[in-house]
Amino acid sequence: MNYSYSALSPGGSGGFGGVDQHNRCCGNKAWCVKDICGIVCVIMTWLLILFAEFVVMRLILLPSNYTVFSTINMIIFQALAFLAFASHIRTMLSDPGAVPRGNATKEMIEQMGYREGQMFYKCPKCCSIKPERAHHCSVCQRCIRKMDHHCPWVNNCVGENNQKYFVLFTFYIASISVHTLFLVLTQFAECVKNDWRTCSPYSPPATIFLLLFLTFEGLMFGIFTIIMLATQLTAILNDQTGIEQLKKEEARWAKKSRLKSIQSVFGRFSLAWFSPFTEPSCRTRFNSHFYSV
Repeated sequence: MNYSYSALSPGGSGGFGGVDQHNRCCGNKAWCVKDICGIVCVIMTWLLILFAEFVVMRLILLPSNYTVFSTINMIIFQALAFLAFASHIRTMLSDPGAVPRGNATKEMIEQMGYREGQMFYKCPKCCSIKPERAHHCSVCQRCIRKMDHHCPWVNNCVGENNQKYFVLFTFYIASISVHTLFLVLTQFAECVKNDWRTCSPYSPPATIFLLLFLTFEGLMFGIFTIIMLATQLTAILNDQTGIEQLKKEEARWAKKSRLKSIQSVFGRFSLAWFSPFTEPSCRTRFNSHFYSV
């Protein structure tokens, strides 16, 4: 954990005010990390989703002679693809819970209610007072509240404010991967049963290549996201982040029940749990001086 002990003492100077525009874009309305590796991973993610969209629609569903089968699966696939893409965008452009930089000034400390001589955690890298369970991310260059890990595929940290969207992203990618594998198997069966030259608008070699690559993509992303989804849900239920598990940190905080832990991420149970367009209804309220960016 990157922190140092500091004590409030007489003297000292500094101030903290205004809007921190670090890692901000779109007129300071969206969070965006300017990391080349992350941007490349994001573009690759979008291209792989578009490739799956192309093969499933152009090769499997649109040429199908079974209208009902094609229509139902088209609706399912498009819904999952849209929700996966929306969850990805929301995870990437949401502030994960960044602590304001440079808030460890005498004036801010006094406003937060600290007394002279009282001990607190201070991050030496971003000069901020670290809340409990916050960790510094070297990519985002910020301390992140309840930071789980930094994911290059969403070019962002997974933290207190965007963990719901990341869980939804892994869930919908896992779902679309399983659905895609099912469609590939049905297409292979159809082509083997009939003629490879008539079961696809493309030549047999091109059809086999596209289906095999899509199978590889579905297996790779399906296995990865299912494991990640299970890891995230386990961490949420245990009220312990990935970093805390990795470092085997002892819980210095009052652990929530499993129900409270789930509600802290998703809110009270409703269909909104599965929507990347809604924020959890149960948000813990924090000191505005401490957390406002």
